[in-house]
Amino acid sequence: MSGPLPSGRIAVVVSRYNPAICDSMLNAAVESLTNAGIAPERHWIIRVPGAWELCWAVEQTFQHADVVGAIALGCVIRGETTHDEHINRAVSDSLMSQSVTSGRPIGFGLLTCNTLEQAIQRSGGSVGNKGHEAADAVLEMLRLAPKLR
Repeated sequence: MSGPLPSGRIAVVVSRYNPAICDSMLNAAVESLTNAGIAPERHWIIRVPGAWELCWAVEQTFQHADVVGAIALGCVIRGETTHDEHINRAVSDSLMSQSVTSGRPIGFGLLTCNTLEQAIQRSGGSVGNKGHEAADAVLEMLRLAPKLR
């Protein structure tokens, strides 16, 4: 979708856990923002310990009126317990709720993979890069918003 983008910052909240995966998604998201004409000074990059902390950090960025959207990037890989399922569901639900409540788009870039190989393929491998997808989704929604008002 083409069209103008609002002025303001886009928060990119990225987990430090699984750093090779998350850094690859961060680089892809920044590339998408830059290619769309969003100047680097409008990228607000925030690092958090893990996927669980994405929600709180996104909510905090929305306390700033100049933040027009956010991109949440993280990676949870299944382990020996169901811990991953609880984290994934809670983060998904929270981010959706925040987007609806705030009226601002949040790009969902949380990988929920069974294996490290799946995460690698979704962060720049054969399946693409979820960082691009999440950033592109936010950009599209920011362009769509004025048409819905």
